[in-house]
Amino acid sequence: MESSWFLLLGGGAILVAGTLALSVVGLAGSQRAAVGRSLAAVRALDAAPDDARKEVQRPFSERVLAPLAGRLVGIGRRLVRADTVRRLEHRLDIAGNPDGWDVPRVLGAKVLAMVILGGLTLFWCFASGQAMAVLILATGLLAAGGYMLPDLLLYNAGEKREALMQRALPDAIDLLTISVEAGLGFDAAMLRVAQQTRGPLAGEFARFLQETQLGLGRTEAIRAMAERSTLADLRSFCLAMVQADELGVPLGKVLRVQSQEMRAKRRQRAEEAAAKVPVKIMVPLVLLILPCLFVVVMGPAAVQMMRLFS
Repeated sequence: MESSWFLLLGGGAILVAGTLALSVVGLAGSQRAAVGRSLAAVRALDAAPDDARKEVQRPFSERVLAPLAGRLVGIGRRLVRADTVRRLEHRLDIAGNPDGWDVPRVLGAKVLAMVILGGLTLFWCFASGQAMAVLILATGLLAAGGYMLPDLLLYNAGEKREALMQRALPDAIDLLTISVEAGLGFDAAMLRVAQQTRGPLAGEFARFLQETQLGLGRTEAIRAMAERSTLADLRSFCLAMVQADELGVPLGKVLRVQSQEMRAKRRQRAEEAAAKVPVKIMVPLVLLILPCLFVVVMGPAAVQMMRLFS
């Protein structure tokens, strides 16, 4: 009996040892095969022509992402109208031409957002078993929303930038007026304002100076600065500068009038915002604050009355 157990244990040990030996041999063979394939790939790469070698060694973004972005831009150009490119360029100028944003990238982002949101909505409708009408409506709405999303982001960036410019314009014109009345020329005064201030308005003044240094006339540069913005105060200032330059009116007087007008408008905007506060606070007061006051004040009385009558 004991001999049979010994025979079984010996056979099992031999079986385990054989399995381990075969596994080690197979692992070594697979490692040698993998090393051989790697060496073959390296030899093939060395023997390949220079063009193919450069193509393989290019980054993933240049080999795959750049052609994909080009196709998205092409699809976006076919989807938009003829004047959309000009409109996007104007919106980019209003937003200050953010880094990494140009017309081709905006068009590609529109198509990409449309495909992603539309595809996710379609997948969700199929997975949740929605009706065909709901599927078509939801997919169309989300795809249209994705197509309009870059436009909304660009419009929001432009609105924030112009709000900063409107807030800084009266102080900048005051500094410009003081500089011109102190004896500086208009270009030198603009340079002083661009150096002493920060923000998008200083960037616009610096761009005006760069354009004049590149050979553009002062009138054309001022008109271009007005066209890059939808801010009424900045357009009024540019128009006044153009008229003063064409008619030969002293710039100091014109700037003094513009400064007073800008400050009056800023005061009027502050008074208007203050007058809107009671109307704006009415909604949270009626919907949120007054119900809480009623609960706190009338709650104990209501509980006592319920106990009394019960």
